[in-house]
Amino acid sequence: MMRSLFSGVAGLKTHQTKMDVIGNNISNVNTVAFKSSSTTFSDIMYQTTAQASGATATRGGVNAKQIGLGVTNGATKISVTSSGAAQSTGDALDIRLSDTNTTNFFVVNNGSENVFTRAGSFYIDGNGNLAMTTTGYLVMGWQVDPDNPSVITKNTVTPLRVMQASNLTSPPEATTDASFSGVLDKYDSQFKSTGGYIRSFTLYDNLGYPYTAKFSLKLEDEIMGKYSISLTGIYDKNNVDILASYLNAEVPAGEEPNTLDKIFGGDTTEKFEKTYQLSEGFAATSTTSPQTYSYGGISDYTYDEKSKSFVSATPGAMPVSLAQACGLDDSSAVIGVEFSPADTATDPNSKDSLKITFASSLLQFDTKEGNLIYAGAPGSTKVTLHTSLLGPNRSTKDPEEPPEINQALSDITIDFAQLMNYDNGGTSTAVANRGVPEGTIMKGEGKKLGTMTGLSVSNDGRIYGSYSNGNTVLLGQIAAAQFANASGLEEIGNNCYKTTLNSGEFDGIGVDISADGSSMNTGQLEMANVDLSAEFTDMITTQRGFQANSRIITVSDTMLEELINLKR
Repeated sequence: MMRSLFSGVAGLKTHQTKMDVIGNNISNVNTVAFKSSSTTFSDIMYQTTAQASGATATRGGVNAKQIGLGVTNGATKISVTSSGAAQSTGDALDIRLSDTNTTNFFVVNNGSENVFTRAGSFYIDGNGNLAMTTTGYLVMGWQVDPDNPSVITKNTVTPLRVMQASNLTSPPEATTDASFSGVLDKYDSQFKSTGGYIRSFTLYDNLGYPYTAKFSLKLEDEIMGKYSISLTGIYDKNNVDILASYLNAEVPAGEEPNTLDKIFGGDTTEKFEKTYQLSEGFAATSTTSPQTYSYGGISDYTYDEKSKSFVSATPGAMPVSLAQACGLDDSSAVIGVEFSPADTATDPNSKDSLKITFASSLLQFDTKEGNLIYAGAPGSTKVTLHTSLLGPNRSTKDPEEPPEINQALSDITIDFAQLMNYDNGGTSTAVANRGVPEGTIMKGEGKKLGTMTGLSVSNDGRIYGSYSNGNTVLLGQIAAAQFANASGLEEIGNNCYKTTLNSGEFDGIGVDISADGSSMNTGQLEMANVDLSAEFTDMITTQRGFQANSRIITVSDTMLEELINLKR
């Protein structure tokens, strides 16, 4: 009878323990990544009042006579391998672990040791580290290889300091490629203007400073589909034409002067030349080099390459421009003027003329299909803009200066392959762009200095920084931990676990979560895996079990009372 009292007490204690577990599960129903627990009862020792006896030839055996002494909590099991539902948050640093073959955990450090969690609610702390929002524990992972920033070094996990002085900005890049695309319509009125059809694009040097390169397209032969393109200026941020500064710069004695064809149009295999007849009142007085000319009664004019005009030594005589000499409407691209005498032997109507060479590139179109045949020289659709000779990176002759001190601007290869020559209602749609299309990106477009605008995490845990100049830079990778027996981990609170002898050890390096097809899903959190319907059902059975065990005690007490009353 006394045994039943203690069995009842054991039952009450065990059901109370189960109720504690149920209460904890329900109270954490909205805790991120909480794992519910369950209890398993087991009976405890038995009192044997008679041992079992074996059978004989004349008599059967007798089973042992045993009386149970109650119940105990055999095990409390954490349902750690059962994932909770996904909760969408939209925060890029909220991460939910998905499991394919093995239960995965984040590795976090509490300041003294690495512990493990499924709660992926992270933020960037004041030191730029990725950390848990609830505890501040630092998220651990792998760093970028310093010798190859596109590769992760999978070594011992360390805190992921994704925002630090070295990666808050993305370095600028010099423009190395450009392209023209769109339609040139020969009836566009802009081709009849003095300046031609003007296009421009912005380029960057190695320091991220912007410049604007301007070009002039002109129709040279509408029947044969010929256009010319010349460089008219390169302007810095303060609208200073560094091309003009280069052309007007004084060069040391003995060196060739700076000319436009060194910058653009000089690397073609054919020079773009046109012949213009001398205008009325302008005539050659000497056909031997250097040629002299007469104009307005003055007969000692000579051509000056720097001013691109005819000048006279006669005091007070005004220079004669190319426009006055032969009707040339634009002299910006002129790099050479040569007198050409009339050839009346073959052409009675021939007149004295000037053969003018331009620092321009010829664009030859197919007059049947409208496609570009070549640019600059047959067999090529590209022309090089030698910007490396200009501005802050022009070559230095000072032996005291290192040769690389002025490297800023780079040469730019301009591709004209996407230009077309079609009837577009008298309107041209040609545009100039820095960079050339290569798949979904623009190659060689150059970039200014970029500042970090955001962070993103890929499905394999790689952390990327996004910058205002369009760059995306790899900053590190979140490591995952896997255990032979994840249910053997010990809960230590704050949604964290640590290893035990029965869980398996953490090797200090971790695994790539994508190795078995698992992933990290951003903008989501894992919800608690508590099943309220199951918990309330367990609560009912636990309550009834507790009631039944209390009845054991009250009935046993009543029986003891009857026994005591026998004496009366």
